Amino acid sequence: MAIEKHVAGFFRLDDQGWARHANPWSGWSRFATGMVLPILAIWSRVWIGWWAALAFAAVALWLWLNPRLFPPVDHDRGWMSRGVFGERAFIEHREIATGLISVRRANLFNLVAAFGLIPLAYGLWVLDPVATILGASISIAGKMLFMGEMVALYDRMKATHPELAYRAGA
Repeated sequence: MAIEKHVAGFFRLDDQGWARHANPWSGWSRFATGMVLPILAIWSRVWIGWWAALAFAAVALWLWLNPRLFPPVDHDRGWMSRGVFGERAFIEHREIATGLISVRRANLFNLVAAFGLIPLAYGLWVLDPVATILGASISIAGKMLFMGEMVALYDRMKATHPELAYRAGA
């Protein structure tokens, strides 16, 4: 089983969970806060000392709560929704995904995102704003390229396997 399936299981991404996760309000608010808030929480150790652990716990709670706060999406027209549903297809229907997109390219984009964590972690450790911003930028770029690939996957999958397309309330 791929690591992605374990992560989806950990976050309890069943049909309802994926539909909430795909809500554009959830997706875009995670995108806007999912890198910035952890960076600020970690950096805040300089300003508030050990209270930064509480800030980090609050950020973790927000990121866990986020997809649970929004209702299931009612359509699959939005870019973020299609990206999330493409991600689901990438995890659950890898054999179909392999025929519709370059899995190697998608994995490369994930690798770019992971590579960005190296200068990001260094920057957070030594409090170097340039390394922090560079690492975060690389990681975000890799994630957005990956999501673009997932949108392409979902669109192609929906055209070739309409039975796998998202249907609200199904």
